[in-house]
Amino acid sequence: MNQPIDQSDSTPWRPLLLWLAVAAWAALIFYLSAQPSLSTNLGAWDYVLRKLAHMTEYGILCLLLWRALRQHIQSDRTAILLAAAIALSYAVSDEYHQTFVPGRAGTALDVGFDLVGIAIVALVAGLRPESHRRQPDRRR
Repeated sequence: MNQPIDQSDSTPWRPLLLWLAVAAWAALIFYLSAQPSLSTNLGAWDYVLRKLAHMTEYGILCLLLWRALRQHIQSDRTAILLAAAIALSYAVSDEYHQTFVPGRAGTALDVGFDLVGIAIVALVAGLRPESHRRQPDRRR
């Protein structure tokens, strides 16, 4: 008799796809950091938009890392702390990378904005009860 397909089961490709998403996002960050200028010519709004972009791009990186790490680490809290540490390390290395790009400068202030985005995601993810976590299928 045919068994219904359990949509909650993860596919064998899921971990690879999650890590590919991390790699693609990190590559996008690297690409944007290699651009000589990302000015919008909107005056003061330019500064605000760029800082919000910092928070957003590193918040997303932290989220993607957390989702990928959860495939390998049983504790959500451990996974989010590791994701935050990796995202922050990438932020520092990205600012260093910008010191080699003409027209760009790596700054500790930008790492601070990156950290705000990382912290927001880490706090929200860390507040989730672990009991709501979908358990991987162990029958295989």
